Amino acid sequence: MAAAVRRYLLRMLKRPRVIAHRGASGYEYENSRAAFRRAIALDADGVELDVHATRDGAIVVHHDAELPGYGPIPLLSLEDVRQARLRNGETVPLLSEVLEILGTRETWIEVKSLAGAHDGELLQAIAGAPAPAACAVHSFDHRIIRRLHAAAPPVRLGVLLSAYVLDPVRVMRDAGATCLWQEAELIDEELVNRVHAAGGEVIAWTVDEAGALDRLTRLGVDGLCGNYPDRIRIAIGPKAAFRADDRWV
Repeated sequence: MAAAVRRYLLRMLKRPRVIAHRGASGYEYENSRAAFRRAIALDADGVELDVHATRDGAIVVHHDAELPGYGPIPLLSLEDVRQARLRNGETVPLLSEVLEILGTRETWIEVKSLAGAHDGELLQAIAGAPAPAACAVHSFDHRIIRRLHAAAPPVRLGVLLSAYVLDPVRVMRDAGATCLWQEAELIDEELVNRVHAAGGEVIAWTVDEAGALDRLTRLGVDGLCGNYPDRIRIAIGPKAAFRADDRWV
């Protein structure tokens, strides 16, 4: 019983990382330079963003596969994409440009679409980032994650789920991932414990409501991805510092 209580207290004191969903998209237009700069200003631990590859292999940051008035990004050239404007008037950024803005912050790159021929361009953008080790890739398309794992094992990888599968650990391992991005409403104690026991991480998406943030923090998730990073920080409280022997200071 004492050991169980100790684990519970450690879980409560070890706060999850705050990850800004598409930048601080509750305040600025999603996946824009302004949203990423606002995330930095609000002291997010990390940022999540979305990418597609153009037909000529440019890795651009945008959520939807189609640019209104221009067509599907995978069928466009970088020159075509550069002519488009986001709702805030900015151009669609390249991944490399966003990584320069984010610097050393943890950055989760959600791959929406990526032809195998352009894997190298994605990995090259990560390798050229200010802090390549802070970059990670995740996707709903687990085939892409498996492909990237085979091509470059050092890249940190995650899988996205919006279902409670029978064996989440196997899903991660089959793709070569070490992190499970799970829809927040589908996270429970059993899921968190199973993933942690296998040495993996659980990041909850997308969560902004205070009650949900509190519940997930109590469950011991490793990250909370939401549109208002400052509100997440307030809801979960200050981060605790730990020494190697697991005693808090």
